[in-house]
Amino acid sequence: MDATEKLEIETRIGTVLRGIYDPEIPVNIYDLGLIYEINVDDDNIAHITMTLTAPNCPMAEELFEEVKYKVGGTRGVKECDLKLTFSPPWDRSMLTDEAKLELGFL
Repeated sequence: MDATEKLEIETRIGTVLRGIYDPEIPVNIYDLGLIYEINVDDDNIAHITMTLTAPNCPMAEELFEEVKYKVGGTRGVKECDLKLTFSPPWDRSMLTDEAKLELGFL
């Protein structure tokens, strides 16, 4: 896979992630800053590292399953390898400007 194809797949994944919303906050998980890394390897496996707004999020499992299912179904992706991390812990500074505006923080 060349760099252009990899970038196209990663861009499609970003679009998919912008369509997944945190169940408790009316903002998508990408703009919330929950996605720390998107990387597609030469075997077309999407490696995604993400966090949650709180370690004890009651909807974590459902959110995880939605990310794995939707990213795994993205054109050019064979499989989604999803990793959860709390390092660094999420905070409001990770919000995009769009999310800050949506939530009234700007």
